[in-house]
Amino acid sequence: MRVTVVGCSGSFAGPRSPASCYLLQAPHKGGTASILLDLGSGALGVLQRHLDPAALDAVFLTHLHPDHCVDVLALHVARKYRPAGRPSYPLPVYGPAGSGEVIEGMYIGMQPGGMAAELAFTDLVEREPVVAGPFTVTAYAVNHPVPAFGFRVEADGAVLAYTGDTDTCDNLTPLMTGADLVLADSAFVDGRDRLGGIHLSGSRAARAAVAAGGVGRLMLTHLPAWNDPEVCRAQAAAVWPGEVELASPDATYDL
Repeated sequence: MRVTVVGCSGSFAGPRSPASCYLLQAPHKGGTASILLDLGSGALGVLQRHLDPAALDAVFLTHLHPDHCVDVLALHVARKYRPAGRPSYPLPVYGPAGSGEVIEGMYIGMQPGGMAAELAFTDLVEREPVVAGPFTVTAYAVNHPVPAFGFRVEADGAVLAYTGDTDTCDNLTPLMTGADLVLADSAFVDGRDRLGGIHLSGSRAARAAVAAGGVGRLMLTHLPAWNDPEVCRAQAAAVWPGEVELASPDATYDL
């Protein structure tokens, strides 16, 4: 499985990176299957450096905050009006209950069901695996102010765990256990951010990965532009026994 960081900025697009979006690819039926985890603000533009959006096989949304989903509106436009003609099928988009209604509601003048020819919205069910080509994606409810999931993705013999936006919670253990790579929210900084139930810090992400066991690599992501990445890394490194990696926009990792 190949993982490309399309966007890793937290809460809003930063000067070096769009907001959250991760492209996952794996061999399938003699070709390559491609899915997205989240499609946040600014991400569709950068995605085109790596993939024609018409070649996507599915999109999975952790939750419905704009920094994780708003560019689904742009994806609808790209599929509907492309000069080569719209794709012959609606693209599957999986998300929390009511995702279709929320996203259509963001598009002023859009009637209910008005994106159905381009996008097929399906509600995720916690711990009920979704198969998309070679990928098996399992959603785990996490600790955020709105309904939100983390994703455990299995394909081609590899396991990726993506926390989405979360604070510490019990579901981080089954989400992360045995993962080759954990992409962990690290929007908060110990000693600065004191609100609970919103985001992990580097140290809390590291503690969750240690507690889960069997994690190969820990990579911090969702860092807002005002965070010093090295502070986040240092706070995680005080807990994590190996190298603490930082997600980098446009970087690709093979698992």
